Amino acid sequence: MNIDNLKSQMRKGMLEFCVLLILRRGDAYASEMIARLKEAHLIVMEGTLYPLLTRLKNDGLLAYRWEESLQGPPRKYYSITPLGLEFLGQLQASWDEISNSVNLLLANPPIITPITPNPLRLKD
Repeated sequence: MNIDNLKSQMRKGMLEFCVLLILRRGDAYASEMIARLKEAHLIVMEGTLYPLLTRLKNDGLLAYRWEESLQGPPRKYYSITPLGLEFLGQLQASWDEISNSVNLLLANPPIITPITPNPLRLKD
């Protein structure tokens, strides 16, 4: 098993949650989101983020507006909708449940005892 592939899959699974967390704090455009994700050590490329933003918008979880920029072309600012906030609450509850379960296992690793053959067992 390739650990890099597994890490990539885990990050992709969490990206939707992370984007909604970012937008919960306020509107942002894609480059800002990428920078915030990078600060959290989650490297995301535009080619990954833009399709996700489109899907979240089509699902009614995000809205956007265009704003003129002092530097360069107009920017598309994304915001979380009330439905998006509701969905984020569900994601947060799921994250808490999974995180708590994994933390329990990390804090109390199971004791693995080797299985030894029973010397009294008759062979067929």
